[in-house]
Amino acid sequence: MRYSRVVYSKQPELSSPSGYLDRLPSEWAAVLESMGEPPYRAVQVFRWIHSRGVVDPRQMTDLPIRLREKLREVIGVPSLQVVGCLQSQEDATRKFLLRTKDAWEIETVLIPMAKDEVEEDGEGEVPQKSLPFTQCVSTQVGCAMGCAFCASGIAGLKRSLNAEEIIAQVWIGRSLLAPQQRLRNVVFMGMGEPLANYEALARSLVVLTHPDGIGLGKRRITVSTAGWVPGIDRLGKDFMGEVQLAVSLHAPTDELRTMLMPINRRYPLGELIDALRRYPLPPRRRITIEYTLIGGVNDSPMLARDLLRLLRGIRVKVNLIPWNPIDGVGFQVPSEEAVESFQDILCHGGIPTFRRQRKGADIDAACGQLALKGNARRVRIPLWVSTSLKPRNASP
Repeated sequence: MRYSRVVYSKQPELSSPSGYLDRLPSEWAAVLESMGEPPYRAVQVFRWIHSRGVVDPRQMTDLPIRLREKLREVIGVPSLQVVGCLQSQEDATRKFLLRTKDAWEIETVLIPMAKDEVEEDGEGEVPQKSLPFTQCVSTQVGCAMGCAFCASGIAGLKRSLNAEEIIAQVWIGRSLLAPQQRLRNVVFMGMGEPLANYEALARSLVVLTHPDGIGLGKRRITVSTAGWVPGIDRLGKDFMGEVQLAVSLHAPTDELRTMLMPINRRYPLGELIDALRRYPLPPRRRITIEYTLIGGVNDSPMLARDLLRLLRGIRVKVNLIPWNPIDGVGFQVPSEEAVESFQDILCHGGIPTFRRQRKGADIDAACGQLALKGNARRVRIPLWVSTSLKPRNASP
């Protein structure tokens, strides 16, 4: 293709773009040709929007004036509007409430990275005068997975976001960073199940990693799933395993996982673990296992040993996440002793295990909490979630 460098040796099949933010250079070339403009301008337009963060054609100064006027008819109003922002008093975490054109509210979070988090990725020290950030983005308004401990699941699924709305979150996030700050990672860990919205996810991945745009490395992107098995296989095939995979597991037995995560009825642990074994991991890479520790529910030493057996033979690392309280949900935060004991058992069993540092806890930075409040008039917390859950095998 003359107008654009190839991003992948085998690019996934993509659905049609939904707007100007998710249009690739080759698609911009077709638009420009229909206007009677030379298609080689496509890369210039794409770079202005994604590399330089400019969507006002009047500021695209290396384009002819006639083309800038035409682009004003193509580039419409933003698909998302910032309607709220919370700044943590504990760190530099910022959570943004965004409103879609049809008046639903979603969240995106900018999270500062600590020095050890950057060095853990194998890129050496943090450059001087540079503060790297991770951005957490949403893929749906609410979520259909119904996980008992998650505010997004409590809200239920309203609709999926299109690719432009997903990319718009990153575009907005970058535009709100200070000059000394930079976007380093993007994690699809916000509202929604990314793999249940696969077409929009795939297009957003291709746009975000395009070398003429933001140019994020694929290993700088993490897709989190509650265990959507067909999507795991598709992601591995389309992106050759180079996109980081994180799996929300939260329980090592089918009985307990089904109580916490209804998706386990559809894709039980046996099927999920087989999918993880099939995922085409590049050398020296690991799948991330997310495990939310809920006091008295899934934090016992016995369950830690069950988890160790379940994950044996798979290249994984475990992130332990002490539960973030949600109003009206009767779970308990785990004790420090329970968290340390759980981590020790996994580490001594040979699985790298990290405790996720809570950031932005004072601004409800956990997934879905701010939007749940913003959409309170449309959301009702189910009775079974509002009571505490204690399965038979929760005791040590």
